[in-house]
Amino acid sequence: MVICVMSTPSLTLTQYLLTLLAAHPEQEALARIMNDLALIGKQISTKTNKAGLVDVLGGTDSRNIHGEHVQKLDVFANELCKSIFKRNPHIAAMASEEEEMVVNMEEGPSVGEYIIAFDPLDGSSNIDVNVSIGTIFSVHKKREDVSSSDERQFFQKGSAQVLAGYILYGSSTVLIFSFGNGVHECTLDHELGEWYVSNEQIQIPKQCTYYSVNETYTPITSAKDRAFLQYVKEEKKCDARHIGSLVADVHRNLIKGGVHMSFGRDKEGAGMYKAKLRLNYELKPLAFVLKNAGGSATNGYEDILDILPSQLHERQPVVMGNSDMVAYYNTLSV
Repeated sequence: MVICVMSTPSLTLTQYLLTLLAAHPEQEALARIMNDLALIGKQISTKTNKAGLVDVLGGTDSRNIHGEHVQKLDVFANELCKSIFKRNPHIAAMASEEEEMVVNMEEGPSVGEYIIAFDPLDGSSNIDVNVSIGTIFSVHKKREDVSSSDERQFFQKGSAQVLAGYILYGSSTVLIFSFGNGVHECTLDHELGEWYVSNEQIQIPKQCTYYSVNETYTPITSAKDRAFLQYVKEEKKCDARHIGSLVADVHRNLIKGGVHMSFGRDKEGAGMYKAKLRLNYELKPLAFVLKNAGGSATNGYEDILDILPSQLHERQPVVMGNSDMVAYYNTLSV
């Protein structure tokens, strides 16, 4: 009889951050923010694993700023993030995808060096059917030319991010992050309550294997978007894989090679294509991760990381994943 012994990676996230600090002591504040994100990931992961047992399934009677039904777990995740970040002396301001304005920091120090934008629970409509969901985060240096509570703190290009990533709650819970020098993965060991480094340097495969898009809306997308989708399917022969949870779709494409599309939609037939995804909370951090893993992201005309937001909840269309696919999309002029 052969007995298989599962080995545990030896390097913990804490050890990784201590190594980082030994080489870059000026990164202490970012290491503290990473510790907070790790704590948030543990608590949300525990709650999602018990979702059917602790009354967090289902929706509330309210809608968020985007008109979306708020789920019970949305509320928990949002309040948890705010509570933890408010106690961090290095965070001067924060913005949540769930809230209309910059979050009030009166209870916290609000004198820190950094600001953080986050989507506390992306894909929350999938909670009740046990589909992967996630937390997305984006960290910038604080602007000195406006007050901490001013929403213009978040009008910064994605290329200026100093830390970004996401936590994916799926068959395992993984923390994907980048300080701008590569993309790293940690996996949560629930029994030990510890994050272990499971991939020190993620690179997106060069071959585009999959595409993810909600094809229901294809008839109301632009001619350029329809031409690109046809190219992906018929010429590149990519296989369709669409979960409907942004973090999960992007993560699969990051690991396996693929491209995710969220096109503008002309629902009124007036030639006005409206985007769905938020620049500050979703696109900037995911584009930052992809860029540092060898991928890229575009709105069809401009690199997502080069776009300067003009609204806190600004939306943009996106094609993101393998760089060659993104580059081809940019060349289309139809």
